[in-house]
Amino acid sequence: MSGPLLDRIDIHIEVPAVQYRELRGGAARVLKARELQRQRFSGAKEKIYSNAQMSTRQIRTFCELGADAEKLLERAMQQQGLTARVHDCILKVARTIADFEGQAQLTVSHIAEAIQYRTLDRSYWS
Repeated sequence: MSGPLLDRIDIHIEVPAVQYRELRGGAARVLKARELQRQRFSGAKEKIYSNAQMSTRQIRTFCELGADAEKLLERAMQQQGLTARVHDCILKVARTIADFEGQAQLTVSHIAEAIQYRTLDRSYWS
């Protein structure tokens, strides 16, 4: 399975089975990230509640990149032939990764991790 259909899914990752205690402990981190997103979008005209729902305009506002992160994303776009839609998905996922870490600014590591998820996606589903 490959092509445009997979371009519609933001992230694909294979994960190992999780122990119950780890699952319960991770819930607090997810709730904290969701609260950051709720606060971020509380003043938005459009009623959204998560990074996945961001429009292109909101992505530009909330996913600013430093020069190194910008270069990394540009290189990945060129080398992997990624679409504009995938570009936006990478930024949304990177924003979520940063939220999990409680960081306001996206870093190279956030972009690299988000790109890695797209790379895994292509290797498993191509």
